[in-house]
Amino acid sequence: MNDLETQQQTTNTFYIILISLVATLGGFLFGFDSGVINGTVKGLESAFDAQDIGSGFNVASMLLGCAVGAFFAGRLADSYGRKTMLLIASVFFIVSAYGSGIATSSGEFIIYRIIGGLAVGAASVMAPAYISEIAPARYRGALATVQQIAIIAGLFFSFLSNYLLADISGSAENPLWLGYNTWRWMFWVELIPAFTFMVSLFFIPESPRYLVTGQKKDQALVVLQKLYGKEAGQQKVDEIDASLSEDHHRPKLSDLYDKIKGRIRPIVWIGIGLATFQQLVGINVVFYYGAVLWQAVGFGESDALLINVVSGALSILAVVVSLLLVDKLGRKPILVIGSVGMAITLALVVVAFSSGVLAGNGTLELSDNMGILALVAANAYVVFFNFSWGPVMWVMLGEMFPNQLRGSGLAISGLAQWTSNFLVTLTFPMLLVSTGLAFAYGIYAAFAFISIYFVVKFVYETKGKELEEMEG
Repeated sequence: MNDLETQQQTTNTFYIILISLVATLGGFLFGFDSGVINGTVKGLESAFDAQDIGSGFNVASMLLGCAVGAFFAGRLADSYGRKTMLLIASVFFIVSAYGSGIATSSGEFIIYRIIGGLAVGAASVMAPAYISEIAPARYRGALATVQQIAIIAGLFFSFLSNYLLADISGSAENPLWLGYNTWRWMFWVELIPAFTFMVSLFFIPESPRYLVTGQKKDQALVVLQKLYGKEAGQQKVDEIDASLSEDHHRPKLSDLYDKIKGRIRPIVWIGIGLATFQQLVGINVVFYYGAVLWQAVGFGESDALLINVVSGALSILAVVVSLLLVDKLGRKPILVIGSVGMAITLALVVVAFSSGVLAGNGTLELSDNMGILALVAANAYVVFFNFSWGPVMWVMLGEMFPNQLRGSGLAISGLAQWTSNFLVTLTFPMLLVSTGLAFAYGIYAAFAFISIYFVVKFVYETKGKELEEMEG
């Protein structure tokens, strides 16, 4: 390889990484918008007089929007493009961040959170799809895993900003600047990355695979040649075109049904299974209710928020390890390791919580040893999740569907993922009050054990395969 070819390859790789990072800003906002609620729950309860189920719905309301956003973004992306849907999501992020902070009632707040949910849902399926559709197979997994790093980074910075703002004012419920309560400023911080995301999207190309499916092969060729070089770009256009169905119609939802065999395609059920199990292990209880959880076992507000920051930092490290291994070890082995690790650590959390005694103020009192066990096991669980199911589920959903089915497959899988998320998040406050922490975490541990069987039995490896090799 001569110097010019080496320089061209480096330039293409740099460009692919750069536009992938722009797409992952959607993941950052996904994480920030999901995590910012964590430190505001007490402020919301005070401002809107919402307890238990009310608080659960305030937190979970965004997830209704996520389910709708994921479904329609996946479907509309086949008509209007991946980039267009990401742009719409960026506008919704801005509206939601401002509105959530300015809301004066629980109903108004829920509306803005649902708008934010539409943005999160769209970004959750479009960012990994976009990255998968522009990245070479040899490091597609690593680039798609950056999406999870961005999500965790968003969670981390939301936890950190919540902690710092609450530290300045003394509590999320106290006034901060301009007479507004601290919890309102926690939401407004999100405006900075939201505007950055919107502006950056104007400088990236549309997905070349979308362009081919939309009969815009000339535009796709320009993009692919910029990504891969002149000859490789032309070859890739031909491969994408050949991978589409013989009648070459625009992708539609009915493509997920195999008319010849008279059944929904197996790949759809695998996608739904991956999306659902990622939530049924209870990870977002930690993300959304972390501060409440640790206060429920005796930690103060400041300490509880600080534990969230530590969990966020550990999560980032876990995803970095996954990024380094996903294209070497493979997707399926990492999922198995994660399922086993989560099952064990969740079981240990259940042991710790089941040893506690309810105090007069309703908090669960643990012995020093059991408190340490709960803290260590819960953080180890978060590490296992973010090494495996956190990033790899999104990697697989972005790449496992054939070109003709990708938008529709992501729509259905995204709908399943966010619906499961909503149900877990909504029911946790009720479980906390009615059955206690040990029972709730026992349910999540059971699903972690079941996920081991699901991965071993049904999930197939996609490492190193071109998207044009994927079968339905």
